[in-house]
Amino acid sequence: MIRVASVNVNGVRAAFRKGMQPWLDASGVDVLALQEVRAEREDLVALLGDEWIVANDEASAKGRAGVAIATRAHQDAIRTTLGPDTVDTAGRWIEVDITTPEGNPLTIVSCYVHSGEAGTPKQDAKYEFLDIMSGRMQEIGTQSEYALVVGDLNVGHRSLDIRNWKGNLKNSGFLPQERAYFDQWIGSEQDPSYNTGSEGRFIDIGRAHSGEVEGPYSWWSWRGKAFDNDTGWRIDYQLATKKLADSLRDYRIDRAPSYDTRWSDHAPVIADYDI
Repeated sequence: MIRVASVNVNGVRAAFRKGMQPWLDASGVDVLALQEVRAEREDLVALLGDEWIVANDEASAKGRAGVAIATRAHQDAIRTTLGPDTVDTAGRWIEVDITTPEGNPLTIVSCYVHSGEAGTPKQDAKYEFLDIMSGRMQEIGTQSEYALVVGDLNVGHRSLDIRNWKGNLKNSGFLPQERAYFDQWIGSEQDPSYNTGSEGRFIDIGRAHSGEVEGPYSWWSWRGKAFDNDTGWRIDYQLATKKLADSLRDYRIDRAPSYDTRWSDHAPVIADYDI
């Protein structure tokens, strides 16, 4: 079995100051995917410790974005290139190949899709990234039987994924054009083959495990009573190829027990795969 956790740490140094280390020590995680690391490699490696093998991709702009994958197992290959310089210098995508305890080759992606703002160049840049990401996901899905794309994708696919979805229909994160990318990746909810992994699509592990229920959410604003009232968004995903999804043994969103014990505005998304 292999346990994979993904979390947007909202700055890894701040996360460790607020209590990430005790969570990590108790997590039993074999693969740790991070988004919004916002730190240089030497700082990240020092925080995680010698027991982890770390691959990371920093943004060219200091203190922005940054993704990483830390593993217990040897990393067979690392890739960070998607294409355009505007994407490859943004610290938003990293791929790592490992060999699982059962001897299976597994490709893992840690991805951070930035938040947009409807009708602005920032939103246009988000669409550009999603276009490029879609092409690469299609390649990965056809090249690898065992592949997993995880991260903060900053889009709620369905109304079940956002507590206040009606109030966000015109906001970035729930725009029809953004949600259409997920229709490509896993199918639309009207599609009989939705989330089945057919036609080379991925499977949304969170929805497959949780079923047709609201949430469970993975992000809550720091402001007001959003966390206490569970007014959240499910924007952190594990998207698996069908063969990998078939090996799923458990899944959870590791929501903090209380507001004051949170070390990020996102909760870790954890899944166990028997491969």
